[in-house]
Amino acid sequence: MGERTQYVPGTFSWTDLATTDPDAAKAFYAALFGWQAEDMPVPGGYYSMQRKDGKDVAAIAAQPPAQRDAGVPPAWQSYITVASADAAAQRAGELGGAVHAPAFDVMEAGRMAVIQDPQGAFFMAWEPKNHIGASLVNAPGALCWNELAAADLDTAPDFYAGLFGWRTEAYEGGPMRYLTIKNGDKANGGMRETQPQEPPHWLVYFAVDDTDVSVAKVSELGGATIAGPFEMAMARMAVVSDAQGAVFALYSGRLEP
Repeated sequence: MGERTQYVPGTFSWTDLATTDPDAAKAFYAALFGWQAEDMPVPGGYYSMQRKDGKDVAAIAAQPPAQRDAGVPPAWQSYITVASADAAAQRAGELGGAVHAPAFDVMEAGRMAVIQDPQGAFFMAWEPKNHIGASLVNAPGALCWNELAAADLDTAPDFYAGLFGWRTEAYEGGPMRYLTIKNGDKANGGMRETQPQEPPHWLVYFAVDDTDVSVAKVSELGGATIAGPFEMAMARMAVVSDAQGAVFALYSGRLEP
């Protein structure tokens, strides 16, 4: 199992769901992944920590009113650890990104900024304090991969190389052009081209014991299958959505420690 007590800057470290119905979402993911929820009071509501075997794996919260009023669909959000959220936001702007929320404190948990890359994909820069992010990854019911869908795969890596020092390597043998992200010497997600009518975004993958069984469970719980299941060299995967429409991916196969 991938237990964590810290993350190297530039590493995906957390994910949370901004949704229109947090209570329904908690029930959905509890049934799908076996998560246990603990609602943490925050101004205006609660932030529901989701745990697997007692370890933090994700969180669920209500959409901010501005997103809800604008009709933004529920979404899983990707967090990347940084040494300084302020410095990351400044650098993102210099590289052509948009800073939608300058760095701000999240109580004693950490400091974060909301950033949109030059092609339109959102992510969060996370400077940890009391909360490092997920204490369990790369295990069934936990985060195991993050994937950028980019309109221009030739230029997309440049922004992230300048911001986080990432390198990308071509992955050979798949059905589409695919780049593997390296943060130092560690694999840290991937990048692919967007499909027709698909906006640029970061997709969150959760590990499961059996992708086909989990896809059937998603349907039973009121979700939908968007793509797959399909086989890749190291895993069987599917892209699905929950009952409120938040999109995520399922992965059963080889996991990094």
